[in-house]
Amino acid sequence: MNKSDISRIIEMAWEDRTPFDAIEAQFGLNEQAVKKLMRENVKSSSYKSWRKRVQGRSTKHLAKRGFDVGRHKSYDQNKL
Repeated sequence: MNKSDISRIIEMAWEDRTPFDAIEAQFGLNEQAVKKLMRENVKSSSYKSWRKRVQGRSTKHLAKRGFDVGRHKSYDQNKL
């Protein structure tokens, strides 16, 4: 895996609305592999902070999501 892929995976992992399933579909890494990659590539304090945020967060797991659309759309988007 090259540096740009690792960087993108870390970016996706930090995003609250990007589920682990999307990372797995794009890069073939399951949740445990993402955790390992994060542990190896970010500072220890950053990893701990990320784990606190992600643990139990329904938006990071497709099966736990209570909504179908994963992105916010502004009420005035696409209006002229």
